[in-house]
Amino acid sequence: MKSVQTVLNYLDGNQDRFVRELCEYIRIPSVSAQTERRDDVRRCADWLTDHCRNMGLDAVVHATAGHPIVVAKTPRSKTSRKPQFVIYGHYDVQPAEPFELWKTPPFEPRIEGRSLFGRGASDNKGQNFAHLKAVEAYLKTNTELPCDLTFVLEGEEEVGSVSLETFLKAHRDELRCQAVVISDTGLPGLDYPALTCGLRGIFAVEITLCGPSRDLHSGLYGGTVDNPAMALCQLLAQLRDKKGRVAIPGFYDDVELLSKADRKEFARLPGTEAEYRKHLGVPKLFGESGFSYNEQRGARPTIEINGLTSGYQGEGSKTIVPAWAKAKLTFRLVPNQRPSQIRKLVLSRLRALCPPTVRMSLTVGHGGEPYLVSPSNPMAQAALRTLKQAFGHEPVLIRDGGSIPIVTQFKKILRADSLLLGLALPDDNLHSPNEKFSLDAFEKGMRMSALLWKELGALKTI
Repeated sequence: MKSVQTVLNYLDGNQDRFVRELCEYIRIPSVSAQTERRDDVRRCADWLTDHCRNMGLDAVVHATAGHPIVVAKTPRSKTSRKPQFVIYGHYDVQPAEPFELWKTPPFEPRIEGRSLFGRGASDNKGQNFAHLKAVEAYLKTNTELPCDLTFVLEGEEEVGSVSLETFLKAHRDELRCQAVVISDTGLPGLDYPALTCGLRGIFAVEITLCGPSRDLHSGLYGGTVDNPAMALCQLLAQLRDKKGRVAIPGFYDDVELLSKADRKEFARLPGTEAEYRKHLGVPKLFGESGFSYNEQRGARPTIEINGLTSGYQGEGSKTIVPAWAKAKLTFRLVPNQRPSQIRKLVLSRLRALCPPTVRMSLTVGHGGEPYLVSPSNPMAQAALRTLKQAFGHEPVLIRDGGSIPIVTQFKKILRADSLLLGLALPDDNLHSPNEKFSLDAFEKGMRMSALLWKELGALKTI
């Protein structure tokens, strides 16, 4: 029987080709949020399906009410008793605007040193491609995989995975597994491989305040009607206090406190506050008092204004009282906070703060529950051993400040925990201009994936 070393040798010998193929993948502008890119998203799904089939996987494109989901399975017999795992990823990407801030066009991949630049390079094409190439190495060398694997690669992650829940329920039996492996998070550095054991949840809402029936001349009418933009700013200012806490009654009632062990793990993470501040380009950090910046961004709830607009935005001045003002808000949630409960608290507070001089309308957006898994369970321990082998360094446990709502869907529908093994570096510019992916992280990620199946397959009980 061929050993995993044969697989690793195949990976080492095909690095240049893998990078060229990843560039082909990135060139397809699969922006799920933009209607004009719908055909490109479908083209990317087709490209991915063909690529999986050429690798030796049984791949199918599933139509949904939105963008397609690609399912690709490793060859297996009907009597197979190997442990089953799902590998999740997404092939859709964020919009690339503003284009003028990119050094080179976002969908024309560029290699500079050991970095590959392009929209989707790190989020999430490069990360899911690392798993695909690891499986290719097994198939092309005729090395037996210790596990049966099913890839689920969707095209709507960047717009809330709206079709995935329905798909998972319809294919529950087909996707039954011991765990879901996801590389859509990050690691502090190549010397700090990481298992993400926690994710923040999210609740989104859009506020619109309407005043007069039309924009008014500010000289003729200003001072007799409330200005919706001013009213909105005054309202928003009451949602956060000077200590960085969300000023909504009941918001912290269910927040799980950090344990001494949690705080010790956060303290292990590399970097200093000064380095973090410099990386972000801000004169001074701001966050909830009493917590380190890593704790603030990974394990504490927040409120953020994501968008704020009203009135005239063109060149020069236009002296008006605007007819309306809008703001987009998101709240990041931590373990024990439920989006449904936070929704009630937030909407109630917003309505209470709205002055009688304007009319308020609220549009509730997407929500997702926070996620926390014990790092002591056997599969998590197998993942930690794999990380150490692949990266050559002791791994760390992290809580990611971002939200991956589908992780809780996997738990509820498939009854499977997720192993979050991210490959994105802190400076990969996710969702920003000049997104990149470390080719070293790509290489080590492929090794990690190849070794992971050996570790998971060797577990006596899962």
